[in-house]
Amino acid sequence: MYSDDEGREEYLFKIVVIGDSAVGKSNLLSRYARNEFSANSKATIGVEFQTQSMEIEGKEVKAQIWDTAGQERFRAVTSAYYRGAVGALVVYDITRRTTFESVGRWLDELKIHSDTTVARMLVGNKCDLENIRAVSVDEGKALAEAEGLFFVETSALDSTNVKTSFEMVILDIYNNVSRKQLNSDTYKDELTVNRVSLVKDDNSASKQSSGFSCCSST
Repeated sequence: MYSDDEGREEYLFKIVVIGDSAVGKSNLLSRYARNEFSANSKATIGVEFQTQSMEIEGKEVKAQIWDTAGQERFRAVTSAYYRGAVGALVVYDITRRTTFESVGRWLDELKIHSDTTVARMLVGNKCDLENIRAVSVDEGKALAEAEGLFFVETSALDSTNVKTSFEMVILDIYNNVSRKQLNSDTYKDELTVNRVSLVKDDNSASKQSSGFSCCSST
């Protein structure tokens, strides 16, 4: 968190978009960031990113969204870009079952390389291709529930749920950060109380400190 020239609080969050090659990650990002779609989109080489801003509770929130290459040969390069990520969209193509079966591997990779708790969204892309669907909505929902993820189906082609998918993740990150800040402020207040109490009553201070330590671990 930082402040702009007018003293208003601002936030900058790093979000990664991951999943197999050709599931539509780049088009999802370009649709969200620039309202553009390319039917002839080429495979991402390495990593690209876009920055988007939105306002939440009067605060400017900027999301730096990283589009990662899905090909195996780029995996060693892109793994470094998970670091510092606080949000992730895990994308599969509803017309290609193999991309859905790869979701578990992408989640494992996210757990290995990310530094902190990550807000995660499972995205079934290309829902406009209903006539050749290979993964049902219920299957997507079941996997998301089992893994503790948000879930949505999108279409970068016609914009269905694209904005929703990104902004739900951004909002969840913001809420997580806000809770941590609140807990941090509570900790400072409690610590001050304990220090004052310590002068007056060693036993009382000991009890207060012990009780607070239990809360801070959650």
